[in-house]
Amino acid sequence: MLVLAKNRGKTSHRGFTLIELMTVVAVIGVLAALGLPSYRIWIENTKIRTAAESIQSGLQKARVEAIKRNVRVQFVLGANSTWTVSCVTAAQCADLAGGVVETRGASDGSSANITVTATPAGSTTIIFSNFGTVSPASAIAPVVPVPFTQLELNNAALDSADSRKLRVMIGPGGVGRTCDPYSGLSTSDPRKC
Repeated sequence: MLVLAKNRGKTSHRGFTLIELMTVVAVIGVLAALGLPSYRIWIENTKIRTAAESIQSGLQKARVEAIKRNVRVQFVLGANSTWTVSCVTAAQCADLAGGVVETRGASDGSSANITVTATPAGSTTIIFSNFGTVSPASAIAPVVPVPFTQLELNNAALDSADSRKLRVMIGPGGVGRTCDPYSGLSTSDPRKC
């Protein structure tokens, strides 16, 4: 015969008490407060990397368009890491409105905190020949400034100790490279400038 015994008087409760729940919430709050400054620094440094990758992408787009269309194509750097790729002579790119191949505006993810410093100073334009090489200033109209050879990207919202600057370098052959000028990197590190 099977006898089922009832467990009278002893009830089993499962779950957490209010004190345990409040302790967990307090610990999570303290950990979040400690991690928030590091998270903000990481986000701001990510904006530097995003801007550098966008600029390098624009430079590559200008170089490829120059080769593809067999015309001179210019990359013009604007404020806050905005840029425009267009044909030097708009008539040579009649299939494009105003000769503009591609543009990256402020609404496309540019940050007002990103500063871009060109070398030589004040240069914001680089022109690629139909061979994909950088056109020297002597080969272009005299009103066009000397093409920049490198761009230094920084974030004005960060202290210099927290900011991870990046550099976009352009060789005479027109090939761009993003590198890290941080002096703490090993000389064998491929990211080092």
